[in-house]
Amino acid sequence: MRVLLTGAAGFIGSHIRRDLIAAGHEVIAVDLMLPAAHGPGAPVPEGIRQVDVRDGAALDVLLHGVDVVCHQAAVVGAGVSAQDAPAYASHNDFGTAVLLAAMDRTRCRRLVLASSMVVYGEGRYRGVRCGTVDVDVRRREDLAAGMFEHRDPASDEVLTWESVGEDVPLRPRSLYAASKLVQENYASAWAAVTGSSVTALRYHNVYGDDMPRDTPYSGVAAIFRSALESGQPPQVFEDGRQTRDFVHVTDIAAANVAAVEQPLPGFLPLNISSGRPITIGEVAATLAAARGGPEPVVTGRYRPGDVRHIVADPDRARRTLGFVAQVDPIAGLTQFAFAPLRDSAGVYAPTL
Repeated sequence: MRVLLTGAAGFIGSHIRRDLIAAGHEVIAVDLMLPAAHGPGAPVPEGIRQVDVRDGAALDVLLHGVDVVCHQAAVVGAGVSAQDAPAYASHNDFGTAVLLAAMDRTRCRRLVLASSMVVYGEGRYRGVRCGTVDVDVRRREDLAAGMFEHRDPASDEVLTWESVGEDVPLRPRSLYAASKLVQENYASAWAAVTGSSVTALRYHNVYGDDMPRDTPYSGVAAIFRSALESGQPPQVFEDGRQTRDFVHVTDIAAANVAAVEQPLPGFLPLNISSGRPITIGEVAATLAAARGGPEPVVTGRYRPGDVRHIVADPDRARRTLGFVAQVDPIAGLTQFAFAPLRDSAGVYAPTL
C-alpha cells in the first residue's frame, strides 16, 4: 500500500517508518522537524520530506494515490505550562483538521491516528462495598498525610483500580490530553460525515530506543534513566505504587503496521498497551538494578492533579487487530537502561 506517514522523523514515527518499509509498503514520510522535537538546526533525515501538516496545498500533492494516512505528527508532552496551549491547538488540532480536509479532497478514506491514554484522565476505580466509582482530583489533605489512593466520596472507602476499556468517559487532565481528545473528535466526526474509517491508537506509556532524554516533555522512564546516568538515584513521587502500562516502541510500531494493513469500519479507538501492569516504583527499581544503582528514593512528594492509576484493557486491540504486545515490561526496561536516546529532543518549548 501507499502510506503517508506524518511525524516520520520522531521517536515513534521513525520506528513505524522502518517497519512499514520492511513490510513492503511504499511510505511517503514527512516531518516538520520542529526544534522542540529534534533540536535546533537538526538535519532532515534521508528519505524524509520537510512538510507542515497545516499546509493544505502541500498535502493535496502528497496525498495523490495514497491508500492510508498514518498520522503521528504532534507536539507532545504533559502540558507543562499553560503557555504550551496554543502550540498544542495549532499543531495537533488545527493540523489534524487541515489533514482531514485534504484527505476529503483527495478521496483518501482511511486514517490511522496516534492518540494517547491521556484522554482518559484517571483510570477506573472500585470499592468492595460501593462498587464502581467515578473519581475526581484526590483530596489535598489526604495527599499531605501520605494517603495517595482514591476514596469513595460517599463512604470514605479506599478504592482499588480496574483496567480501562475504550468506552469509558474521557476526562483529559492536561493541555496535551485535551488536544489529543480534540484530534479524536475531529477524526470521529470526519469519519461519520465522509463514510471514512479511523483507527485511533491510544498509546499507553511508550519507551524504547531513540526516546528523548530528560526534559519537561519526556516520559518518566527517560527521566529515571537520566538520573541514573548522572549517578543520582531516581526520585519517585508519592509512594511509588502508582500503576501504569509501559509498552515498548517496537510494539507501538507493530500495532500501527497492523492498523495500516487491516481496515476497520467507522471510528474505532484501541488501547495499545503491554497488558502487563507495572508500578512507577518498579520501573525505577528495574532501571536502577540494570545499571547497578543507585537505588531509587521514594520521596512522598506529590502533584495534586496527577493521575493515580491508569491501566489499559488490551482486549479490543487483540480481537480487532490481532495485536498482542511482545515485549515484557521488565525485560524491555532492563534493555532500555542502556538503549540509545536522543540528546537534543525536547530541549525547547513547543513553538507555533
